[in-house]
Amino acid sequence: VQLQAFGGGLVQAGGSLRLSCAASKSRISINNMGWYRQAPGKTRELVAAVTRGGSTNYSDSVKGRFTISRDDAKNTVYLHMVSVKPEDTAVYYCNADRRILGTKYTYWGQGTQVTVSS
Repeated sequence: VQLQAFGGGLVQAGGSLRLSCAASKSRISINNMGWYRQAPGKTRELVAAVTRGGSTNYSDSVKGRFTISRDDAKNTVYLHMVSVKPEDTAVYYCNADRRILGTKYTYWGQGTQVTVSS
């Protein structure tokens, strides 16, 4: 599975941005999809995740501001970001996993830069 992320860029604090990540088609369904981010000098952290059943999970720092969603017909996961803050500046990576014969495989997109100016 290949993941390709789109939608990063420069946005002012308080603004909004939508990231999308398209997964290549595969006969084996993707289970969980999510977004991680990595700021300079920091470790990569989970931002939000969504299961195939639609259950979502958010980091405390983005709850109420970011919304994750997925369109399985398009094999795409979205991250809608509103009320962004300078501390949201990071490279955002999309992530997906699936199981093949009981083994979990995890895939990463190439990352897209989000910069929030104050």
